[in-house]
Amino acid sequence: MDRTVAPDGIDLVYLNMPVEETFFRMLRHREFDIAEMSLSSYVMSCFAETRPFVAIPVFPSRYFRHSSIYVNAATGIREPKDLIGKRVGTPEYQMTAPVWIRGILSDEYGVKVDDVTYYAGGEEQPNRPEKLPLDLPSHIRVNRIGPTQTLSAMLRDGEIDALYTARKPSSYEGPAGRVRRLFENFVEIERSYFKRTSIFPIMHTIVIRREVYEAHRWIAQSLYKAFAEAQSRVYRELEETAALKVMLPWLNAHVEEARRLMGDDYWSYGFKQNRETLETFLRYSYEQGLSKRKLCAEEIFAPETMESFVI
Repeated sequence: MDRTVAPDGIDLVYLNMPVEETFFRMLRHREFDIAEMSLSSYVMSCFAETRPFVAIPVFPSRYFRHSSIYVNAATGIREPKDLIGKRVGTPEYQMTAPVWIRGILSDEYGVKVDDVTYYAGGEEQPNRPEKLPLDLPSHIRVNRIGPTQTLSAMLRDGEIDALYTARKPSSYEGPAGRVRRLFENFVEIERSYFKRTSIFPIMHTIVIRREVYEAHRWIAQSLYKAFAEAQSRVYRELEETAALKVMLPWLNAHVEEARRLMGDDYWSYGFKQNRETLETFLRYSYEQGLSKRKLCAEEIFAPETMESFVI
């Protein structure tokens, strides 16, 4: 964005906006040549008659999502199995964060996708639509909330029992004790999850509009190389000890801890390094009724980014 890194042969006009706006405008109207995109939305777009986008294996957003399950304290939900039979809010059923949450709850805790009833709509503002149409199996129950309702307020007031989301709801900061996290010790739990699975969940990828890609196949590799260079620069900057790169007092300690647990390339780009994580997500998408068949990870990325030349 600041032109410190320039992709070969491409003069980018960079529009910096909230991801919800980026995704909406790209998925509904295909407004951009290149865009960050929800991994779940991209996977669903692969089932269109003509695939509108092609992705490169760059992952600007990753997030352990155990911390993103919120519950109304009055419901008595203390552990994952208590979610069974409950009313669960989700801004969009197809959004990536809840796909990971539902998959982890199923794999790790035995809470299946159809063990709860879902309520979809705006978290803080009413009338949030699904960005892509849903065609779910009948055993998965998703209801739209009312035109004046928000999930954050419904959680606070006990109209839903839990919320799977990406953004922390404002009601979490509201009256003391009404809304809490299901996993208050989420850091410990997420570290344990990574040690067992080696999965650092991928939230977003980078997509190219299909007609742009077909007209200029070389841009996939050019973009991938530029993103990889930017990533390498950030790794170096985060390890700088002369001055902190971001306003986090123990940043260097966090970086060192991440490297001890996850390796030097703890936020990896590329296909081979992320194949297991991608295959897990593609299984979740299929199990949750979003994908019409289980895709293989090789199917979703530009082939130019799957291998590299050697000298």
